This record gives sequence, C-alpha cells and structure tokens, in this order.
Amino acid sequence: MAQSPEIDTNTPVGDSMKQTTCYMCACRCGINVHLKTDADGKQKVRYIEGNRDHPVNKGVLCGKGSAGIMQHYSPARLRAPMKRVGPRGSGQFEEISWDEALDIATDWLGTVRKTDPKKLAFFTGRDQSQSLTGFWAMKYGTPNFAAHGGFCSVNMAAGGLYTFGGAFWEFGDPDWDYTKYFMLFGVAEDHASNPIKIGIGKLKKRGAKVVSINPVRTGYNAVADEWVGIRPGTDGLFVGALIHELFRTQQIDLDYLVRYTNSPWLVIQAPGAADDGLFARDGDGNPMIWDKATDAFGNGKAADIQPALTGTRTLPDGRTARPVFELMAERYLGGDYTPDAVAERTGVPADQIRQIAAELAHVAFKEEIVLDQPWTDWAGRKHDKMIGRPVSMHAMRGISAHSNGFQTCRMIHILQILLGSIDSPGDSATNRPTRNRRRRTSCRMARPATSNRNCRWAVRIWGFPTGRNICCWMARATPAVWTRGLAGTRPYPPMV
Repeated sequence: MAQSPEIDTNTPVGDSMKQTTCYMCACRCGINVHLKTDADGKQKVRYIEGNRDHPVNKGVLCGKGSAGIMQHYSPARLRAPMKRVGPRGSGQFEEISWDEALDIATDWLGTVRKTDPKKLAFFTGRDQSQSLTGFWAMKYGTPNFAAHGGFCSVNMAAGGLYTFGGAFWEFGDPDWDYTKYFMLFGVAEDHASNPIKIGIGKLKKRGAKVVSINPVRTGYNAVADEWVGIRPGTDGLFVGALIHELFRTQQIDLDYLVRYTNSPWLVIQAPGAADDGLFARDGDGNPMIWDKATDAFGNGKAADIQPALTGTRTLPDGRTARPVFELMAERYLGGDYTPDAVAERTGVPADQIRQIAAELAHVAFKEEIVLDQPWTDWAGRKHDKMIGRPVSMHAMRGISAHSNGFQTCRMIHILQILLGSIDSPGDSATNRPTRNRRRRTSCRMARPATSNRNCRWAVRIWGFPTGRNICCWMARATPAVWTRGLAGTRPYPPMV
C-alpha cells in the first residue's frame, strides 16, 4: 500500500493573505483568504480559514465557509450581465457588456419614472444593502420595494423593537457565560451559525440546560438536553401556555415589571370609543398610574411613585381604566392558554409544558446571579451590584420567523419580561457595564441589589397602537413596592 506523501503543514499555502468576511450565510464570520500568484501573474484563492481576531467567530469556521472557494470558482457563476435572446422560459441568454445592461435598465426605469414611478416594484433578494436600495427607491419615487429580510427576519426584529426595544435578530446573542437555562426557538443553521455553536459549547461544558423548540431535531436541536417537537406554526401558543403557568403559580418578577415596564400604566376601558385600549393620560400627555402612596392618580414617568398593578380606577372624565398588568394577567389566565388547552394543537404534552415553566421559574428566581458591577441609574444614583436572571432565549428563522413571527416573538419577549430576564441598561452617559449593555436578550440586567432598586424603564409589554407610547429605553424609575429575598417570590397583590 502506497504511503501518502508527507505534507509540511508549516509551509504557507499562498504568497499573500487578505482578510474579509464570509458570505456563505448570514453570520458574516471573519476569514483569512490565502492567495497564490499563478504562472500568468494572477492571484487565485488557495485556502480559507477563520480569523481568530474577528469578534464574531473568533477563528471558528464551518464547512460552508471553508468551501467558499468552490463558490468563487464555480463554472456556473455568472461573470457578466445576461440578456434573454429567446422566448420567456426558453433559457436562452447571451452575455452583454455592463454598458449595454445599464443602458437597457436606464431606458426601462426612465420610462416608468416619467409616467408613474409607483408602478415600479422590485425585490432585491438576500442582499446586505437594504438601506441603499431603500434610499434609491425613495429617490426614484416608489414605495414598492422589498428584500429577503422582510419575509424572513424583519418581522421578528419588529416584534422585539415594538416590545422591549431590542431584538433577537440576528446576533442578539444570549449571555453564554452566565446562562443556566437556554431556550432555542426555531433557529436555522445559517444564522449566527458559529457564534451559537461556540455559545452552546460553553453551556454544555458548564452543565446548563438547553431546551430546543423545533419540529425537527437537527443541527443545534440535536445536542439539546430536551427537544420539544412542536407542531409547525404553534410555538407562540406554546409560549402562551408557559406564560399562563407563570401567572397561575405566581412566579413573576413584579419588581422588574414595576421598575422597567409600563405594566402599571392605566388603560382606558371605553368600548366603542376612539381611545378604547389606549393609555390614559393627564393634561400634559403623561401616562397615568394609581399611586398607592398618595392614593391618587400619578404620573407614570415620575421617579417617586408606588404604582398599583391591579384595580379598576375611575378617571376624571368618569370613564374607567385598568393597569396593563391586570389586563395581561386576565388574558393569559384565561382558558385558552392552559397547558391542557394547547397540548393537542401544539403537539406538546401538557405535563411537559408545566415542567418547562416550573424549570424556568426555578432557575430565574432560585438561582439568580449577583454581579459585582458598579453602575449609575438614570436618576444619578450609584449602585454596587447587579441582579441577573440566568435564563436566556434565542429565536431566528424557522417556525418563529415564518409562521406569524411578529406575534410569536412578542410572546417570547413577554415571557422573558415576566421572568425579568432582559437586559436593561442604565443611563448611557454614566453607566458603562460594556458586556451588559451589549446583550439586550441575555440573562442579566442592570438592576441594583438594594432595597430601593430604582433604574431605567426599557420594556413595553402591551400591544396597544399608541404611536408615541412605543418609547423603548424610556427614562423611568420607581421605588420597589414588593421586595424579595434572593430565593423565592412574593404573592401578588389582590386582583380587585
């Protein structure tokens, strides 16, 4: 048997190296491209490797990225504009010059623009220059343009931005270093590919539990500790059942809701009126709450208030209003979201839903993390520590993105909010916990470990079409009304 010739792995494969990013998927990993000059004096790609200094992949490169050289030199690659010369569908094309192609396009576009530019509709596919194509479309005069992201992930990004001011899309990675419980919703293998592989590796090494929700068990799901084989398109309903269980068992971070969200804001209850379902506002336009300290209406944006999360209040104009929290609890405690009610539609057993909800609450409230991280809140108060919930979630393409993705992601984010597991940075001018500020969907949040925990509101948990109320990262503070030890939760105030 002939032996393979020895290869000196220290010998450079090329005579130069360029650094760029990989385009084989949406991850955009950093790569080193080794080039070698051939006999004709042309540089050709000889080898592609991961760039260890790149912040995204830190040198890790998957098989797709390594095979990028095959795409670059594929005999099927288009190398010039193609003009159809036969009947539509015949597949008959010929190469033309760029000048001729631009002349043809200019003639077509010019004719449409002179008549009615809105008649132009175009789709750019999976490009990474949507800001430029959008700018061009507006200058041309048409609103009818789209790109791959609008059908894939932008709906998810909008769901996150609308709910809490951030998004999973595509690189809103969890805090891999502190997470103890990780839920992965329908993530395709070509999104944040290598960073997720690195992160899941860290979780597995530390013994953190990984739960995947996906109809098929491939890729990331194959290494999960628990796979939830859900029926496609029903993951939002599954999350609703988890929320139901958190409400039912009274395992919700009320302190977080009061400090960071609009849950105390009063919502107008006036069926048939134009402002039914909108926030009640005072004469200055500020959202109204019921302040338990003064037993009167208060400004929802004020710092020194003790807002009630429940109770029907009569507004100065005689109409009634109820807090966001009470309305949300009423919705999710209804029969539509019980584990038994959703089990058949989702394909997930009711007992498994209850088990996952209990595990989420246990890790969030019984295994919370205290970080020795000094920080300053929006009001200028300094704090020595932060409290974190070591529960993280991530979602991307797949069931979450392609089946009612906007509402599905909003449900996932509400679940995170109820657990207090979304980062909330303090004042941008004075608070600089860099790692914390970077990961908005991680298990940590900037919240002081003190009895008077005041900080910045950053979360919006009710979906009313209130226009300017969608003010994510809004300055907001309030003293903690309900207190809690490092383990356990407190009962709700009475639902009156």
